[in-house]
Amino acid sequence: MSANPFARFITHFPAGHVLFREGDEGDSMYIVQNARVAIKKRVKDGSEVTLAVLEKGDFFGEMSILERLPRSASAEVIEEGDLIVINSEVFGDMIKTNPEIAIRMLRKYSIRLRETNKQIEQMAAGRDMVLPDEVRPAERATAATLHAQALCYFVSPASGNVFPVFKPEALIGRFDSVTGTSPEVDLTGEDQSRNISRRHARVLMKDGQFFIAEEIGTMNGTFLNGTKLANGVLTPVADGDELMLCRLPLVFKLTQ
Repeated sequence: MSANPFARFITHFPAGHVLFREGDEGDSMYIVQNARVAIKKRVKDGSEVTLAVLEKGDFFGEMSILERLPRSASAEVIEEGDLIVINSEVFGDMIKTNPEIAIRMLRKYSIRLRETNKQIEQMAAGRDMVLPDEVRPAERATAATLHAQALCYFVSPASGNVFPVFKPEALIGRFDSVTGTSPEVDLTGEDQSRNISRRHARVLMKDGQFFIAEEIGTMNGTFLNGTKLANGVLTPVADGDELMLCRLPLVFKLTQ
C-alpha cells in the first residue's frame, strides 16, 4: 500500500502548463509535491504580476471549493513536477483523514488576515505596500552580534552555518513564499529538498530553561538526541543536544 493516501490523485505537469486562469470556474485544489507554481494576478495595464512562487508542501485553489467562486488569480507551473489534484468530491475525505491539512489552512488564513490588516494600516499611513514576491528573508546576524545579544543558537554540522536566537520564543522552519514571512531560525538555505515545514518547531525559554516543541501540523517529524518529539509538547533541551528536523541535523548551543 502506498504511504501517500492521495497517490492516485497525483498528476505530473510540464513547465509552462497553466493550471487555471483568473476568473475561471473551478472545483479543484492543488497540493505541490515536487514542482514550482507561480500565482499571478492581472493588473490595470493587462499584464500579470507574480504574487508568489509555491513549492513542495504548499496548497492553493481551495477557495473555489470552499466558496464556489471564480478563480481570484492564475496558476502556472514554472518548474515541472507533480501536484495532487483534489476535487470537491474528495475534499471532505481529505480533511477527515489528514487533519494537519485543515490546520495549515486555518494558519494560512490567519496569516493572510494579519498581512491584510498590515497593508490597510500602511495605506492609512500613506506608505507603499510590498508585494509578497518582493519580500526576502532577512540577513543573518554577524558573529559579533550573536555573542553580544543572542540567548542561544543552532549550528548546522553540514554547512557550519550559525542561527542565533534573540527572543525567548522563536520559530524554526523555512521562508514562506505565500505570505513573505520568515521564521526566526530560517533554514531555507539548509533544506534544499524542502522536507522541513515552514513552521516546523519552536524553541522557548522559561525560567532560564530552554525547551523545544514541535509545531502542530508538522508532517516529517522532529527528533531530539534520537528520540521523536510528541507534537506540541515542550521538551527540555541542553547545550550540545542534537535536534533533527526530518533529516536536517542541528546542534543546540548556549551563549553563556
